[in-house]
Amino acid sequence: MDAGKPSSRPSERTLLAAARAGDEAAFQRLVEPHHADLHAHCYRMLASLHDAEDALQETLLKAWRAVPGFDGRSSVRTWLHRIATNACLDAIRRRPKRVLPMDYGPAAGATDSEPGVPVERTVWIDPYPDEELGVEEGHAAPGARYEQREAVELAFIAALQLLPPRQRAVLILRDVLGFSATEVADTLESTVASVNSALYRARKAVDERLPQQSQQTTLRALGDERVREIVERYMDAWERGDIDAIAAMLAEDAKFEMPPYPSWWRGRDVIAAFAAEPVHRYLRTRANGQVANAAYRWDAEKGSYLAEALEVLTLEGCFVKQMTAFMIPEFFPRFGLPDELSR
Repeated sequence: MDAGKPSSRPSERTLLAAARAGDEAAFQRLVEPHHADLHAHCYRMLASLHDAEDALQETLLKAWRAVPGFDGRSSVRTWLHRIATNACLDAIRRRPKRVLPMDYGPAAGATDSEPGVPVERTVWIDPYPDEELGVEEGHAAPGARYEQREAVELAFIAALQLLPPRQRAVLILRDVLGFSATEVADTLESTVASVNSALYRARKAVDERLPQQSQQTTLRALGDERVREIVERYMDAWERGDIDAIAAMLAEDAKFEMPPYPSWWRGRDVIAAFAAEPVHRYLRTRANGQVANAAYRWDAEKGSYLAEALEVLTLEGCFVKQMTAFMIPEFFPRFGLPDELSR
């Protein structure tokens, strides 16, 4: 836009006034800039793409019904997040807590290479496409402790799901979105003292589970070129079935999990042994603010490689510390990934 040239977009106040008068198009223009932020918020609360989408749609429907009575004393952003938070709390009451296999049961034995029987998908945390965040690096609200990408890292999402729902809401609203204690108290129909107490307990519980360094810090320290080289070497080693090369890239206490299967494994030699049969091809991608790859398994009948797993990698320096391979090909389209690769 040229300097001094007025914006063609109506102001928020103008759109709000039109929406309150029943203009649905104005309402859509009013809330559209908040969609990505609201979707990510619902995902943090629910750890599920499907549930987050349902909560977002419920939020928009409730907001449309409530907009005639919205007096504008709070910002539209705060108002929408208040509705979304309560929609998520209602959803949490209706469904089980979502986890990753490492919070579901103990590690499998070193000689047990079978993943077991898959468990219903509603038990597991979903991966999140980076593109759906709609933010650039570091664009957290003033006063927030976590960047937007840092706040969708798998370790953080997994830690959130172990909090009581209201503590989860308080921590996300205060430390991810940067809302004041008064705004959070209004959202939860609580008191500032209660919010501050819940925030203290939530921070303590989450800090005990999170690694000392976030993936964003690790990735920035390595730099884009080094990260790319690590991921490409890793994928190449798996494609070739090079057990020694894979073991050399893994942290000594590396962990490997494959939702929806409940089993998970610990130790570089145990994990590297999974590469004994090189039947995969890989594509690079990103998920949960982390580096990731898409694994395709050879299908002799079709004569091509078929989508098998979306694997999110957690790095510790130059080593791979954790691999979470979501064995759910239905996620591939959400990440812009093809269902099949030719030979």
